[in-house]
Amino acid sequence: MQFFNRSRTSPARLGVLAGAFNPPTIAHLALAESAGDYVDQVLYVVPRVYPHKEYSGATLEQRVAMLEAMNSGSVAVTEQGLLIDIARECRAEFGPATRLSFLCGRDAAERVLHWDYGRAGVVEEMLREFELLVAARGGEFIPSPEFRERIHLMEIAGDHNHVSSTEVRERIAQGKPWQHLVPGSIVEQVKKIYS
Repeated sequence: MQFFNRSRTSPARLGVLAGAFNPPTIAHLALAESAGDYVDQVLYVVPRVYPHKEYSGATLEQRVAMLEAMNSGSVAVTEQGLLIDIARECRAEFGPATRLSFLCGRDAAERVLHWDYGRAGVVEEMLREFELLVAARGGEFIPSPEFRERIHLMEIAGDHNHVSSTEVRERIAQGKPWQHLVPGSIVEQVKKIYS
């Protein structure tokens, strides 16, 4: 794990927001801000490799620079894209006493829990390593009974159902207004990278 911006204090509860951030949006920022009631620090993580998509758009360095400019948490890059691998890299950095929680929307939580990992028991293994903090996105998330102690629902301010990195890129390509979908601190960077 390579840090580009790391808090000097060691958190008891770390919220990990892993994603492509191509580009970061106000939904990412709202998720991180809402996590403040549940965690001590938020760590934005950009994987070098994604399990479900190809690298396109902004470079890794540009994504890190946009996250740093948001100034809303620590930023790191990991070698792998699966949450279990990211959790293990975080555990190596922050130690066994830090409680890890991955922050995500309902859509991402469903992807994590229903992904074909190639073998049985991976979801249970992951939820022993970390918890999920899930915000409503396109509907409420209802965890199955066996996971309710490790998956928690999180309130998020505002309606961000329509906000996505894909939407930002498509609006830029079509010449439609997009600035309201990204944090104000990165508007100029997004314009330069994606225009």
